[in-house]
Amino acid sequence: MSSSLRLGAALLLILSLSAGAAETAPMHAQFLPPDDLSLRQEQPDQQQLIQVTEYAVMLGSQRHSNQQPIPISSPTVVRLKGKPLSKGADVRQVVIQFDIEGKSLKKPSYDPQSRILSLNYPMAQYPAVLDLLRNGPVYCQFLSYPNGHVWADLHSGAVRLR
Repeated sequence: MSSSLRLGAALLLILSLSAGAAETAPMHAQFLPPDDLSLRQEQPDQQQLIQVTEYAVMLGSQRHSNQQPIPISSPTVVRLKGKPLSKGADVRQVVIQFDIEGKSLKKPSYDPQSRILSLNYPMAQYPAVLDLLRNGPVYCQFLSYPNGHVWADLHSGAVRLR
């Protein structure tokens, strides 16, 4: 076998191996934090990744009239819509709820029936979320793993500095 043919075969093998490795990693994996606890060693069961195309903010106020003293709550919700990007993604909407205390937040969840991804953040993150959305592009991803670990985030795309 000639050396140029061997070089070509080796190059083809290297390219095919790197292409296969790229297919197994979740899209936007570069936005995941270090896996210090080795929770993301397996391939994710599911990835929902969307590029956000629109958002709406809802600031509510409600009063439970039959209770004394009368508690008043003021929920803050941001609803996101976008276009799915990952293979098999069918998410239609992301609902972000903000908790005033932010001590014990509910874990991120995806409901395949309604196609809604639910995220919960402490109220202190509200300005950061709005800043992200105003300065797009913004992506939202959800990963679930066989060991029960879930990860969800909002992240920006590449932004050029002026």
